[in-house]
Amino acid sequence: MSEVIIGAEDLDKEYRQGEVSVLALQGVSIKVHSGEFVVIVGPSGSGKSTLLNILGGMDVPTSGRVIYRGRDLKTFTQKELTQYRRNEIGFVFQLYNLMSALTARENVELATELVPEPLPIAEVLERVRLSDRAGHFPSQMSGGEQQRVAIARALAKNPGLLLCDEPTGALDYETGIRILALLRELNREYGTTVVIITHNLAVADMGDSVLRMRSGEIVESRDNAEPVPAERIVW
Repeated sequence: MSEVIIGAEDLDKEYRQGEVSVLALQGVSIKVHSGEFVVIVGPSGSGKSTLLNILGGMDVPTSGRVIYRGRDLKTFTQKELTQYRRNEIGFVFQLYNLMSALTARENVELATELVPEPLPIAEVLERVRLSDRAGHFPSQMSGGEQQRVAIARALAKNPGLLLCDEPTGALDYETGIRILALLRELNREYGTTVVIITHNLAVADMGDSVLRMRSGEIVESRDNAEPVPAERIVW
């Protein structure tokens, strides 16, 4: 078994609005091993995005802790936390979040400017099959192409961990399958650790490790000895 790259221990997350309290996470503990392809599934409101944001250093738990490569995120200075988000984490969102005034290449280049060891931009665009679209703006690209730019942008940072929040949620079925296949391909070829959250139960069959969430809790956690290729997933 490979090393644990990131782990969460007994995470609680409570949001308060006036006198109203919402417990988004309750006692959540997970371990993600280096090079794994992890799928976290659950309906809207199950706490998936909250968990992903805490793992990525964009939110903090009310209690519990997150350990990245042996260090508790709570011990990070603000500068270290910024460097963690910038250098160690790659984010892929449902709605792409591309800069509309920049080309595909420029969107990727922007993400690499402040990281210490980025991957070559041309190589990454080739890997996501966008070399011929590098000079196009987001408005000139399909949804699937824009999501591939977003993946390239995250991957070019050469992150230790790639966090994907509903990466196929805004895409049609055929395009979604291609995006999932691409993420799995990059996971295997680069060894990038990937965590995907999705409401789509069918995607769980792809994972090396699968967690199912409901009402802020992990209700199932299992290893998958024979992950299914994206091309065989149907929903």
